[in-house]
Amino acid sequence: MRSAELTSTDNYFEDFEVGLLLRHHRGKTVTEMDNVLLTNLVMNTAEGHFNEDAMKKQDARGIFAQRVVFGGINLSMVLGLAAQDTAEQCLQELALDRIRLSHPVFHGDTLYAYSEVLEARAADRDDAGIVRFRHYGLNQDDKLCVEAERTVLLKRKSHWAGR
Repeated sequence: MRSAELTSTDNYFEDFEVGLLLRHHRGKTVTEMDNVLLTNLVMNTAEGHFNEDAMKKQDARGIFAQRVVFGGINLSMVLGLAAQDTAEQCLQELALDRIRLSHPVFHGDTLYAYSEVLEARAADRDDAGIVRFRHYGLNQDDKLCVEAERTVLLKRKSHWAGR
């Protein structure tokens, strides 16, 4: 398996081989605004995201003692952090599935993104190919918080570079 610390702006179909593991450069600290504002906008009114008092009372029952960040936000952040390396030459998003939210994220946690190339294959057009990634989001303690598979149609360097 080949790994890379960063990719360059040359992230065309040909640049992704099966087994490539990417550690994306940026991280994102999750703020209260990220959770509360965005969760309100999508009308997710679960008390676990909004009611600090209720969550403190849950602690006695062995449940989180603080508000939990909405998983959709965590997924979006990880995909956004991976985008600089995996989406710049994207012509079409084909699939997003196998989403797994395995560890809670709280206000103040920092998420880091990693991507693994699971598949790279020809498309039904000459100027692009299909790549399937597994994206991972780890927190500052290296706990796996987010996992998802994403399939994209990427430009081929041979047809697009230098235009």
